[in-house]
Amino acid sequence: MVFVTFVVYLTRMTLLCAGEAFEDLIFVGLDRIPGPGEEVKTDRFEATVGGGAVITAVAAARLGMKVDLLSALGPSAVKRLRKERVRITNLIRPGEQHAITAAISTTEDRAFVTFNGVNAKLEERLAKAIPKADATHVHLCFYPHDCGLWTRIVTRLRNKGITTSWDFGWNEPLTSDRGLTDLIDALDFVFVNELEARLYAGEPTLEAALPHWRARKAITIVKQGESGAMWLAPDRDIHFPAPRVKVVDTTGAGDSFNAGFLVAWLRGNTPVECLTAGNKAGAASTQRAGGI
Repeated sequence: MVFVTFVVYLTRMTLLCAGEAFEDLIFVGLDRIPGPGEEVKTDRFEATVGGGAVITAVAAARLGMKVDLLSALGPSAVKRLRKERVRITNLIRPGEQHAITAAISTTEDRAFVTFNGVNAKLEERLAKAIPKADATHVHLCFYPHDCGLWTRIVTRLRNKGITTSWDFGWNEPLTSDRGLTDLIDALDFVFVNELEARLYAGEPTLEAALPHWRARKAITIVKQGESGAMWLAPDRDIHFPAPRVKVVDTTGAGDSFNAGFLVAWLRGNTPVECLTAGNKAGAASTQRAGGI
């Protein structure tokens, strides 16, 4: 009877991913990123859908999780995501333009140019929709312009029994928001890469930044690319290496890691197993062009 109840609970679990979406134009296999006035050519190109919320949602759905996506999407993105069995709440309105990103990718680095479109209006709509969420876990991936507002929203979700995580990405203006620490402390998990860990801690090196993250109430997951990932909490640090793969394009690897990690965590796996699952999903995503 206990086993049956546990299986039913797993099938009812839902991961809600909320954040920006982009139609991605990805130029792959460049020898280098072009400088001002330069042109670099490639024979490899991919047009797809991207954005942190989208990539995490798709990767989690492929891992068997029931996934909802809250974003603003163009028609081709909606069509593609329905094939991936992602349930969509589309916040775009008639006449609005979806966002577009051009990604320039080498095997070691990447650069982006973005038309923001409807994403400039998205945060306000997310703030109204997310408190109504019917999910087991809410994963957010966008720049919060008002950390105090989002701390209150995350706290309301916690009071409803909903766990939360956030991947802020690289957003330098966020460092001047005094409410950032309170927002992080209201979460269950915060995902950062090495550069972001240093940025938000205000430290020149990852080693110097670690005490800041260990002091947080949220568990911090530091993504280190080919070096693996770290679990940082007040009571313990865990590091687990990543598998070695032949890299084609790193676009979306961090968001795929988030999916692998969260699916494992929602299924009750240990910290090491969660890091392993995240590393595996992130590494797999680099073996083809595009985040999904």
